Amino acid sequence: MNFMLNSEKNVAQSFYEETTIEEGFFILKFNNESDDSQVFVREVNASFIQFHFCIKGSASFSFNEGNYVLPLREENSLLLYNPERDLPLHITVPPHSWVLSVLFPIKKFHSLFSSEANYITFLSDENKDRKYYKDAAISPSMAIVLNQLMNYNLHPSVKPLYFKGKTYELLSLYFNRPADADVEQCPFLVDEENVAKIKKAKQLIIQRMAEPPTLKELSEEINLPLNRLKEGFKQIYGDSVFSFLFDYKMEVARQLLATGSYNVNEVGLKVGYSTSSHFIAAFRKKFGTTPKKFLMGLTN
Repeated sequence: MNFMLNSEKNVAQSFYEETTIEEGFFILKFNNESDDSQVFVREVNASFIQFHFCIKGSASFSFNEGNYVLPLREENSLLLYNPERDLPLHITVPPHSWVLSVLFPIKKFHSLFSSEANYITFLSDENKDRKYYKDAAISPSMAIVLNQLMNYNLHPSVKPLYFKGKTYELLSLYFNRPADADVEQCPFLVDEENVAKIKKAKQLIIQRMAEPPTLKELSEEINLPLNRLKEGFKQIYGDSVFSFLFDYKMEVARQLLATGSYNVNEVGLKVGYSTSSHFIAAFRKKFGTTPKKFLMGLTN
């Protein structure tokens, strides 16, 4: 598979990284921190299923020599598959945007889910030769894995193994979408105004993660009854408000520690823990290790 970039080599190297997990299984990372849009082109034949995740900013995909453009917004994903024709990758990544893509051979993908064909409709015998397109939101648990793939500190020898494990985790979370089945049964979520209120609630708890409002205060601020806040948040984000917030705080803490600019106490305070012991316990619960040992691992 050949690829080319429209940018100079030094920019290209910092913008794009491809990792081969095993034969025919690739992870592509686009990290455009420049002030210019970057364009990347790569051949992808019809034997591949493509997953694209926009972690930050936006992106767009061009098909049929630019006659068809598919946008990808922040916190959203695209699944693309067409067994009848090649789908070359032609992606435009605007400034300050992050995108992660997974290219997976459809035969190998079928083998992973062979017993689940009825659950994942496009894998069934009836649909297996049809083209498939799906856009979907990135769940909080998926966002954590995506950030781990974008920001890692590993010895080169273990990187493929780590990436393989994380990619399988990402795919399992992608297809673990009980909320999808419930949306049609929940008229509440058809109301765009209510969905906007739930998204506002998410932004509020993120902005105030060090001192988050209570559920009652949050429901009053977004003008939504408490039971609808709980129900709607679970439907949209697949988790309760405070479970989502816990995951978010721990990921922020991990990233702050990884910068090397803050000690454990400072990071704990930034994410809302007044005592270091509580922060250490929370970090261990999430990541299975203490912040200190995590920091030691970064320097080894």
